[in-house]
Amino acid sequence: MTERTELVEHGRLFIGGEFTDPLSTEVIEVISPHTEQVIGRVPHASEADVDRAVAAARQAFDEGPWPRMPLDERIAVITRIKDAFAVRHEEFARLISAQNGTPYSASVMVQALAAMMVWDSAITVARTFPYEERRDGVLGPLLVRREPVGVVAAVVPWNVPQFTAAAKLAPALLAGCTAVLKVSPETPLDAYVLAEIAEEAGLPPGVLSILPADREVSEYLVGHPDVDKVSFTGSVAAGRRVMEVASRNLTRVTLELGGKSAAVILPDADLEAAVAGIVPFAWMINGQACVAQTRILAPRSRYEEIAEAFAAAAGALRVGDPLDPATELGPLVARRQQQRSLDYIRLGQEEGAKILTGGNVPASQERGWYVEPTLFGSVDNTMRIAREEIFGPVICLIPYGDEAEAVRIADDSPYGLSGSVWTADTERGIDIARRIRTGTYSVNTFSLDMHGPFGGYKNSGLGREFGPEGYSEFFEHKMIHLPAGYREA
Repeated sequence: MTERTELVEHGRLFIGGEFTDPLSTEVIEVISPHTEQVIGRVPHASEADVDRAVAAARQAFDEGPWPRMPLDERIAVITRIKDAFAVRHEEFARLISAQNGTPYSASVMVQALAAMMVWDSAITVARTFPYEERRDGVLGPLLVRREPVGVVAAVVPWNVPQFTAAAKLAPALLAGCTAVLKVSPETPLDAYVLAEIAEEAGLPPGVLSILPADREVSEYLVGHPDVDKVSFTGSVAAGRRVMEVASRNLTRVTLELGGKSAAVILPDADLEAAVAGIVPFAWMINGQACVAQTRILAPRSRYEEIAEAFAAAAGALRVGDPLDPATELGPLVARRQQQRSLDYIRLGQEEGAKILTGGNVPASQERGWYVEPTLFGSVDNTMRIAREEIFGPVICLIPYGDEAEAVRIADDSPYGLSGSVWTADTERGIDIARRIRTGTYSVNTFSLDMHGPFGGYKNSGLGREFGPEGYSEFFEHKMIHLPAGYREA
């Protein structure tokens, strides 16, 4: 038996850098996807609480010290957050696993340490970013400045709550912005640890608020007239709504949305290496990851061999309690997600695809929102299971003829977020990567490097996170015309 998480209860909200009583009596109950029991309770932020948080952020940006502080002083505060995150990373991992079902062994790396790496990488980028530069203009010398965009509404999902929070807060705060972080009602408990860390790090009043709330309150925040920038991670449908609501105020938006990424196995690939490299990132976070490699493209010349190898690897994944260190696949975050996966499994069979492994609720689990790791074979790329983001442990194996067809199938998707290629010829793999319209691509590996730009083509989003490209999303660009012949003193 693994140690269970005790009931965690919080009665206050983190607004403007301090814990304060909410203006509503509504409560969010956090349900364990493994036991289906209540494991936490926190206040549900109201629209009035949003008004308080945005007002505090507005004042802190317009009049407070944070945007006017020397960069080194902001870096010192963010470094304290990053260092505290490292100290408490196991606490983060355990809370997130208990809330959304991520296996603890993966949660340490994907949920906690990766988030810490985002904070650290943002500090590195901030140190070398060109905040001002001189240019020779057509009509005379220019000074181009990058200035913080203002009040940021950061809206994050339940699947990787701290990773996505870091992707937004780290660059926003380092840039000199102030922020309101809206966290998912499925995963609010880890956000309180982040609030404690932020309070102890010494952020000035008003710079950061953290609000757990549902979609209706999120929409109110996104449409708030005093918000200058929205950074959102979530579904395509929600992203469209965010863009629509934000457009009423011409609020700038960054959207990191869904994916249906393809792992292309070329005929010369080392199959053992491909299976070992793809399986963890096809079923990562129990299939609840936007970058998951959910379409596996196999050459017809090796299709049976590849199908057998992946079916065996998927069937061998250990399913169970997410807090058990030996677990490789945990429950889905909610009953609705379990039912969604089961509905797609039924649909795939109706479309003519063949289940190679899985397809049911595991007999070993008497309760919890579990679905077996499922692999469909004989999938045509026109099927709904190949085109729609399932967000569960359901993967498609798609046969192809030649390399041109593989590229066409990989690219034939409404999404364009991630992907990989597996081959004995690295240069050939790089050529494939250049030909596919997707934001992040890996050759003979799967990686998401925080020093480079992350984001999507097509329905996978707008803008970028990470690296200098992601950092620049939190700045306005100002052009200052200088008099002819001007020379710096």
